[in-house]
Amino acid sequence: MSSASSTEEYVRIPIHEAAQIRICSSCRRTIVPGEKAVAFVCPNCGTVVVWRCYKCRKMVVSYRCPNCGFEGP
Repeated sequence: MSSASSTEEYVRIPIHEAAQIRICSSCRRTIVPGEKAVAFVCPNCGTVVVWRCYKCRKMVVSYRCPNCGFEGP
């Protein structure tokens, strides 16, 4: 008696790197995967990725670039 499970192969997907922890540049709270947030490069220096959570964007909380000190809404 042949079983379908005997011909199935389980594929193991290797994990090469862990997920990066994202922190809101305004409130310094951790942004969990799947949460509404936005990421963009600093409009002044263009070297740092700025993360902002949905709540801070909605309330127009300012952020500061750690590289050049640019502050934006």
